[in-house]
Formats: sequence, C-alpha cells, structure tokens
Amino acid sequence: MTIAQAQDEVRTVFLNGSVGQLVSAIVWLSSSAFATWGSTRQAILVLIFGGMLIFPLTQLALRMSGRPFVLSAENPLGHLAMQVAFIVPLTLPVAGAAALHNLNWFYPACAVVVGAHYLPFVFLYGMWQYAVLSAVVLGGGFACGLLLPHAFTYGGWCTGAVLVAFAGWAAVTPKRGR
Repeated sequence: MTIAQAQDEVRTVFLNGSVGQLVSAIVWLSSSAFATWGSTRQAILVLIFGGMLIFPLTQLALRMSGRPFVLSAENPLGHLAMQVAFIVPLTLPVAGAAALHNLNWFYPACAVVVGAHYLPFVFLYGMWQYAVLSAVVLGGGFACGLLLPHAFTYGGWCTGAVLVAFAGWAAVTPKRGR
C-alpha cells in the first residue's frame, strides 16, 4: 500500500476527520457550558475525561452509521494514528502546570496542546487543511491566554466553535487525494 493509498483510506474511513472533530467540538462545548453555568472544576473534569473518550465515541458514531470504522491491517498509518492520539494525554501536564499558575490559562493551554497535536494530521490524512486547523487552534490558545488572562471560558468556547466549523467543512468536502 502506498502512502497516497493509505491516506485515501484514512480520509474515507474517518470522513476527512469530520466525525472526530464533531465529537471533539461537543466535548469542548460541553466543558465550556459547565464552565459558564457550573463550576471550573466540573469544566476541567469534563474536558479531561471527555477528551479521553473522543476516539471511542468517534468509533461508536462511525460504527452506528454502518460505515467502516477501522483502517485495514495493511494500512501503515494506523500506527501513526495511535501515536498521534497519545500526544494530548502525554502533554496535558503542561496545561495543568499553566493552570496552576493561572487557572484562566486552562483552556488556552489545552488549545495549544490540541492545536500542536493536529499538525501530524496533515500527513495522516494527506490534507493541508489540518495545518490551518492546527494554526488556528494553537494561535487561538495563545491569543486567549495573552489577551484574556482573567477570563476562564473564552478559550473553551472559541476552540469548540473552531472545531464545529472544521467538522462541518470536513463533512461536506469531497474526498480527494493530494
């Protein structure tokens, strides 16, 4: 299997990443809702534990749709996908340290971590648009942290909104090669 064929299968199985992005958006927006109308503790727990469920929930949604939900055994990018998935939990302590310094940096720090984690998606999906998503989420995290250091919820709402927009775009974009 060539790299182009492997990327084509990733785009086909995961619908350009639209389902995963929508699940991620729901987690971010749910956490932001808890931050707005509940407590910061609830919001943080929703984002952390909800984040752990993004891949299983994506798999469940794909399975329920009756579509293929796993890559073929021949696809070498399956291993990359697993490695990319571990980037966020392994770097989340950095967001925790930022939040210990300033609790309002929790969402911005998580956005920076998540934005950086989208960069390998460019190769995984063979879609340059993931570089744009990476830059927007990462840049938004920096902007919220620098410009709104005394506001807790903005980084969560902004990241959730960006993910919804990207999920919608990815869902309607035709599957095509590089």
